[in-house]
Amino acid sequence: MGGGMFGRCDFVVVVVLVGLVGSVSGIGVNWGTQSTHPLSPSKVVKMLKDNGIQKVKLFDADPGILDALKKSGIQVMVGIPNDMLYTLANSVEAAEKWVSKNVSKHVSSGGVDIRYVAVGNEPFLSTYNRTYETTTLPALQNIQAALTKSGLSNRVKVTVPLNADVYQSSSEKPSDGGFRPDINSLMVQIVKFLNDNGAPFTVNIYPFISLYADPNFPVDYAFFNGYQPAINDNGRNYDNVFDANHDTLVWALQKNGFGNLPIIVGEIGWPTDGDRNANLQSAQRFNQGFMSRYMSGKGTPMRPSPIDAYLFSLIDEDAKSIQPGNFERHWGMFYLDGQPKYQLNLGSARGNGLVGAEGVDHLAKKWCVLKPSANLNDDQVAPSVAYACQNADCTSLGYGTSCGNLDVHGNISYAFNSYYQVNDQMDSACKFPGLSMVTDKDPSVGDCKFRIMIQTDSAVLHGKIGSLPTVLCSFVIFLCCNLLF
Repeated sequence: MGGGMFGRCDFVVVVVLVGLVGSVSGIGVNWGTQSTHPLSPSKVVKMLKDNGIQKVKLFDADPGILDALKKSGIQVMVGIPNDMLYTLANSVEAAEKWVSKNVSKHVSSGGVDIRYVAVGNEPFLSTYNRTYETTTLPALQNIQAALTKSGLSNRVKVTVPLNADVYQSSSEKPSDGGFRPDINSLMVQIVKFLNDNGAPFTVNIYPFISLYADPNFPVDYAFFNGYQPAINDNGRNYDNVFDANHDTLVWALQKNGFGNLPIIVGEIGWPTDGDRNANLQSAQRFNQGFMSRYMSGKGTPMRPSPIDAYLFSLIDEDAKSIQPGNFERHWGMFYLDGQPKYQLNLGSARGNGLVGAEGVDHLAKKWCVLKPSANLNDDQVAPSVAYACQNADCTSLGYGTSCGNLDVHGNISYAFNSYYQVNDQMDSACKFPGLSMVTDKDPSVGDCKFRIMIQTDSAVLHGKIGSLPTVLCSFVIFLCCNLLF
C-alpha cells in the first residue's frame, strides 16, 4: 500500500509474499514522503546508514532524495506513480525521457545505486475499478525498452509492486492458490515478461489487514509465534498468515510455469495508531518477529531460501489519504521527527536500538488547546473541530487509539493543537472563535502525545493547508457527534 496507495485497503484476508533466489543482504525500508513537515533527505539518509539499512524503496523519483543517496552505498528502488502509467504506456519517447532523467543521470554521474524501477504501485486493486489494467504492462514494456537502449538493463530491473489481492486461494490451503480470475491472463503476461527479463515479482504483504478486515480472524495467526493448530497443506505446516499467503503466490506462479521467479516483499509492517489493533506493542511484536525470521535466513515452506524484503515504513506520513483507514498515517518505525517508536533489532551492529534522526529542530514548546472557560454548547464547537480535523490529523482520536481515552475537552484540544502545529504555530491558527488559547503546559496524557511539529525548510505554506488530503466525512461526523457529545 505504500505511498498514498489504497493497497492495504483492499480487505482480502489473503495478503502476501516473499522468497528470493540467492543470498540477501540487509533489510530494506519504504521511504514515503507524504508529510506536512518532512525531514530533510540528508537527515533521512544518515538515519538509514546509522541503522544499517542497506536498501530503500521510493514511491517516485524525487531528485532531492536521489541526490542525497549519492555514494551512500544504499541500494535504491525508484518508483513511477500510477498517474504516469498512461503516458508511459503510450509513448516510447516518454519512457526514454523518464529513464534518462530519473535513472541514467543518477546512475552514471550521480553515484546512486539504483537496482529497480517500480512501474506503478498496486495498480490492480479492485478499488481502482480497472483503471490501470490496460496501461501497466505497456508501461512496463516501454520502461524496459528504455533501460535496454540506455545500456542499463543488466544493472537495473523493472518490477510492479502488487497487492496480494492479485491472487487467492479457494480454501485455506496455499496449494489451492491461483491468480484472480478477472486478471489471470494479464498476470500471466506480466509474469512471463518479468521472467524473460530477469526481473522479480514484487508483492506487498499485510497480515494487519487480515485482522482489520475480519473481526473473527485469529489474532495470533497474524504474528510469528507458532499459532496452533497449524494448517497442514500436504505435509507443509503453516502457523502464521505470512507464510500461508506468501506460498499461495508461489503456487499461483508454479501453476503457470514460473515456479522459480524471484519474489520481493515490497512492503511489510504494522501500524502503531488509528485502530484498536494498531499500537506500539503489536507493531514491535510483528516487526521483531519478522526481523528474527529474516535474520535467520529462514524462508517459507515453499521457498525456504532467504527473504528479500522492505519494511513499511520508515517514517509516519501525516498527509496520507486515510480512505483505507485511520491507521494509514502511522506505519512508521519512526515518528514524524525521526525519533524511534520502539526497540527493534534490524540486524545491524547497533543491536536492539533504532537510531533516531540527528539535528532535528522542533517548533517552540507551546500548544493550542480549548479554553477552560469555553462553553461546550457553543454552536462553533462542532464546526471548529471538524475544520481542524479536515485540515490536519486527528487519526489518533477514536476507539482503541492512543488518544481514545481523552474526555470531550481533550478531544477538542487535540484537534485544535493538530491544526496549530501543522500550520507552524501561527497565531492565526489558534483563533477558533471564543474557544481556543495557546499554552506552554504540555497537555499530553499518558500514551496520548500532543506533538510539536519540526522546523522544516519545506513546511506547508501558510494558508495552504487546505491542500492536505481531506479526512473522510464519516470520520469528521464521528468526531463531532461521538467524541464531543
